[in-house]
Amino acid sequence: MPSTMPSPPARARAALKRAIDLAGAAMGLLLLAPLLLAVAAWVRLDSPGPVFFRQERVGRHGRPFRIHKFRTMAHAPQAAGLALTVGADPRITRAGTWLRRTRVDELPQLIDVLQGTMSLVGPRPEVPRYVAAWPPALRERLLAVRPGITDPASLAFRDEGERLARAADPEREYLEVLLPQKLRLSAEYLAQAGPLSDLGVLWRSLRVLLGR
Repeated sequence: MPSTMPSPPARARAALKRAIDLAGAAMGLLLLAPLLLAVAAWVRLDSPGPVFFRQERVGRHGRPFRIHKFRTMAHAPQAAGLALTVGADPRITRAGTWLRRTRVDELPQLIDVLQGTMSLVGPRPEVPRYVAAWPPALRERLLAVRPGITDPASLAFRDEGERLARAADPEREYLEVLLPQKLRLSAEYLAQAGPLSDLGVLWRSLRVLLGR
């Protein structure tokens, strides 16, 4: 029976990626601490509710975890409904409008990287209901690694909310049009992922963040 254990080179690459994740997340939280504290205060002052939005996502090997984001919407108990934010959603707060446009709301996921549930670069984590729609073969590949704060798919579809707002049925548009394209890009990323390609994705993501 063939062994399912990763090869020594694969283990070495995984160890290097985790070391980069830990160093990058720790440095990012340290350097960004003044910004993160200021944003946290702004979120609390702008509307009632917690600083962080915590939502269940599917992580490595299918294990669920609760992601960290700055809260960008009016606080309300999570309901079983549309898990997408479409265009100028009226629930979005004044602070949330800026946070979403600049992607600063994603920065608390550096905490998730330190905790080991996420990586700096990797396929974006989805909610369980959309993971259930992934093709089985792709699901196995994408869930074999830690999900990431950024990846080529999230860069390519950073205008996702606006695209969904133009659709007659946003969830159908997401499931039938956007999601297959995002999965293809994520699979292509995994096929050639390595330290250099990850640094390239991080650099492109930083340029988008600073540009906004």
